[in-house]
Amino acid sequence: MNVFQILLIIHIIFGIICLFSGAISMFAKKRKGTHTKWGELYHASYVVIFITAIILSILRWEEIAYLFYVALFSYSFAIYGYLACKRRWKNWMHHHIRGMLGSYIGAVTALLVNVGDMIPLFNLLPKLWFWFLPTIVGAPLIYMVGLRFRRNKISNDKKHNNAL
Repeated sequence: MNVFQILLIIHIIFGIICLFSGAISMFAKKRKGTHTKWGELYHASYVVIFITAIILSILRWEEIAYLFYVALFSYSFAIYGYLACKRRWKNWMHHHIRGMLGSYIGAVTALLVNVGDMIPLFNLLPKLWFWFLPTIVGAPLIYMVGLRFRRNKISNDKKHNNAL
């Protein structure tokens, strides 16, 4: 087994961990505990897939240069969402939602671009769709989650003001 194959195995294992931990974190209640533990695992596994993707793309640049750019773009969303939460920026929740969901769209895009033609039903789609389908589905979800958070925040602010 050569270096490329070893890195590819690591990349695939951590990619699977990333996709599952991201999904669990997404659907968990948004408070300390399940959401944060799985979210930390999501980010840590994303770091590994980012680093391995960069190295893999450099090793086989002529074949998979796109992986370099997908990794860079996708991980920039992940670190943006992660830092927004950790450093509690102004309106940090909006930044966190956009960053983490944007990074998940990037991970799903990378998955589909590489193995979409092996997934039943997806293999019926033109390959170009693998690049855009996650964003077409995910972007409206980011918007809806942001709206839901905004409504909950407004509702909580009104309750707080009425209590005063």
